[in-house]
Amino acid sequence: MIALSLAEIADIVGGQPHDMPDRSLIVTGPVVIDSREVRQGSLFAAFAGERVDGHDYARRAVEAGATAVLASRPVGVPAIVVDDVVAALGALARTVVERLGTAVVALTGSAGKTSTKDLIAQLLAHKAPTVWTPGSLNNEIGLPLTALSATAETRHLVLEMGARGVGHIRYLAELTPPRIGLVLNVGTAHIGEFGSRETIARAKGELVEALPEDGVAVLNADDPLVRAMSSRTRARVVLFGEAADADVRGENVRLTDDGRPAFALHTPTGCSDVTLRLYGEHHVSNALAAAAVAHELGMSVTEIAEALSEAGTLSRWRMEVTERPDGVTVVNDAYNANPESMKAALRALAAMGRAARATGGRTWAVLGQMAELGDASLAEHDAVGRLAVRLNVSKLVAVGGQEASWLQLGAYNEGSWGEESVHVSDAQAAVDLLRSELRPGDVVLVKASRSVGLEKVALALLENATEGEVAVR
Repeated sequence: MIALSLAEIADIVGGQPHDMPDRSLIVTGPVVIDSREVRQGSLFAAFAGERVDGHDYARRAVEAGATAVLASRPVGVPAIVVDDVVAALGALARTVVERLGTAVVALTGSAGKTSTKDLIAQLLAHKAPTVWTPGSLNNEIGLPLTALSATAETRHLVLEMGARGVGHIRYLAELTPPRIGLVLNVGTAHIGEFGSRETIARAKGELVEALPEDGVAVLNADDPLVRAMSSRTRARVVLFGEAADADVRGENVRLTDDGRPAFALHTPTGCSDVTLRLYGEHHVSNALAAAAVAHELGMSVTEIAEALSEAGTLSRWRMEVTERPDGVTVVNDAYNANPESMKAALRALAAMGRAARATGGRTWAVLGQMAELGDASLAEHDAVGRLAVRLNVSKLVAVGGQEASWLQLGAYNEGSWGEESVHVSDAQAAVDLLRSELRPGDVVLVKASRSVGLEKVALALLENATEGEVAVR
């Protein structure tokens, strides 16, 4: 974070200093919410959670080098006490971003946010110092923490924005006003909370409404609900996608033999060929979105194509492809799941399976619950099970309770039988099954909502591999 005195911070957040003999001390380190991450000069923000109260770790944070604590009550060490730590964190982030004058790129969407954010970050880092959201810390705490990690050298700030209701993105955009706003898609993630795709579109469109007149709204030309957001913004609109009228578009989209997308990238200033390191055709849209943002920030089409072709995954458990010494390939996409991302992952598995079948390998889909779907849950799980059969996935392993049974039921009703699909109770049962049946050449996809914890399956399948024995692709 840029250097600020404790007196300045107290003034910005409207807080009262407590146990603070010297208000001229400077915060030079990062703002953190975990006392284990404190570095010399940090500001420790204490939150009272359901299980852990950060105020209990205030003294430990100061002893570890924190200059002071941002807290909601006195803690016996130098602290700035505020009524609402979340609001104070947001106010501090807004002030820092305003002082830096950094180009803020914000993005949202129902699926692909984190993968696209990682692509944008890797592209822009070729041009100038760039800070981006780590993982998917895209809420009212994670976003300001990311913004506060920017320094005077930062030229691009790439922020992922999530929403669980109308008004959430509007609030985040007020904290870190973007100059470029990107909307990827409107799907059914969290539809149980929103109620309809139209309400989701209303929430996602808050991002383009927040853009200034001299800003840029980057919108998906292939998604009608996103394209329609052009009427909701004062900013200039740039379309991306495979549609013929997209300003940044992909043509001749295809998959390599091992399932990686390739396409011709067309921009207003030229075209170039791209072959991604990522797996699955769904990454074409993500890459085009990233290309549109990079083009607006001055990168040439050649620079963009080269950077896209080099870019990998920065965030864990998102289509992480690892080949074991025995030839089994594990695809760990277990960080989260919704109907759109689940179907995209299955299609990627099917594409990878074409190469595997040439050597006798099989495809395994180890799937679990997609959370927060409300009344649509049965239909969506059933549809995923059916799709696995239509894509000729060799084996479906449905893991968990009721939702997993719906996955298997969908597969059964589509024409699967007992040997092709199986329902197991938990992650350990899935691991036991896979360890007994996997053979060289098989490809295993593991995916479910974060709450299911299916990453344990992928990690267990790789746990006996030592460094240097596995190939991360």
